[in-house]
Amino acid sequence: MITQRELEYTIGLLGDRLVERGLTLSCAESCTGGLAASLLTDISGSSRWFVGGIVAYANQIKTNILGVAESILIEHGAVSSETVLAMAAGVRRTMQADVSFALSGVAGPTGGTPEKPVGTVWIAWDIGERHISDVYHLGGDRQEIKFQSAAHAITRLAELLE
Repeated sequence: MITQRELEYTIGLLGDRLVERGLTLSCAESCTGGLAASLLTDISGSSRWFVGGIVAYANQIKTNILGVAESILIEHGAVSSETVLAMAAGVRRTMQADVSFALSGVAGPTGGTPEKPVGTVWIAWDIGERHISDVYHLGGDRQEIKFQSAAHAITRLAELLE
């Protein structure tokens, strides 16, 4: 479990790595509702590397703004590798950023299914030619799942840029 203090330190490292490489970051969020963008902008100086984010809570926003194909949502659902990979590519393109990440999951306490129980979160990172996605199975209440989802997205990006 990632703590607030650890995340703040990691965001500082992430910002330094982005600035060193002359890169900008954007994000697309569903289950976190803008929390990741808020955490990133809590750090002074983040305007040098964070260009913005899109809260794509409704599937309509995923398709109309981020360009996620309706066929992906129908075949795989909003909480899937295919969807977050498309969201990450879409927000990177829309925001004209160099790198991006996207999250979609079931924060609960309702909405879970046997295939995708509460705490299931898919995260994707779009870094140049690298397109990566991972699934997380998180515990806790809604707020904890949202925080840990955002923390994993940010922490893994910092690792990928190491």
